[in-house]
Amino acid sequence: MIERTNARILVVDDEPSVGRMVSRILGKRGYSCSTCEDGATAVAKIESGNYDLIISDILMPGMSGIELLARVRKDRPDAAFIMLSAVDDHKTSVYALELGAYGFVIKPFEENELLINVVNSLRRRELEMERTRYESRLEQEVRERTAEIRTAQEEITLRLVTASGYRDEETGAHIRRMGEYAAVLAQALGLTEEAVEEMRLAAPMHDVGKIGVADAILRKPGKLTDEEFNRIKEHTTIGARILEGSAIALLNTAREIALHHHEKWTGNGYPMGLSGKDIPLSSRIVAVCDVYDALVSDRVYRPAMPEDKALAIIKEGRGAHFDPRVLDVFLEQLPQFRAIRERFVE
Repeated sequence: MIERTNARILVVDDEPSVGRMVSRILGKRGYSCSTCEDGATAVAKIESGNYDLIISDILMPGMSGIELLARVRKDRPDAAFIMLSAVDDHKTSVYALELGAYGFVIKPFEENELLINVVNSLRRRELEMERTRYESRLEQEVRERTAEIRTAQEEITLRLVTASGYRDEETGAHIRRMGEYAAVLAQALGLTEEAVEEMRLAAPMHDVGKIGVADAILRKPGKLTDEEFNRIKEHTTIGARILEGSAIALLNTAREIALHHHEKWTGNGYPMGLSGKDIPLSSRIVAVCDVYDALVSDRVYRPAMPEDKALAIIKEGRGAHFDPRVLDVFLEQLPQFRAIRERFVE
């Protein structure tokens, strides 16, 4: 690595002769040096100037060199720092290095000793800045790649649920609403950002199994027979079979939602009769969202209900059909659910 002789250096020492000597030594090597005699002045200079390296005495009136180091590392972590001291104090030198100093020089010092510390400190700073730039580029690439993957997953989701939607009266707007509802509820329940996004993409696949149910049953305008209803219930297991066996976390979440979103808190739902917290949280979330949207939307077998009537029915299911906590949070988030309904209309 080529030595940088165009670096800007600030020398801080309450003895003007020391500042002049250090500036002279470094100036001969092409470095641009400024000096000052106290920590407060140094802070002002650092705030107004772009210094690559600060060389500071430790014992100074007012702000000590250690205090200046701590201030600089907080406000300008990219600046290198070398401590000067007339006292060879091992404890102080170790503390300074722990705070982030790159070097520690004892007065009186040889010219070469100072130059070696300066060159090494500037090289270390350059390496650390390059590492920071590399990590920043890498993080950006990861963010971009993650966004590409999420976009692809969303497209796959929409195409899959659109295919199943052709077999039912549920529209693209319903599919969109389900994802947004589930994300709002998941976030309000304290799930991680990643889990919230997963719910947004997985929830629309809750009824993907309806692709395996006959049109005559799905689109029947009247009441279903027991046999027809049993066929409808099969969409949960059909959906689970469509989505099972994937190494993609999103599809695994979608599978548990498809399989269990008709389970009930008391255990009298289907297909497995799970109860309470044995029902996956993702399915408990989607259960509330699905019933709400179904009741307030037009269906082939009935028109949409007024929201107050729908909410009365939903509230009756607290602790019976629905997880009480999930339902309570749903009711708190009703303004957001209404906004989603207005945004994604049939």
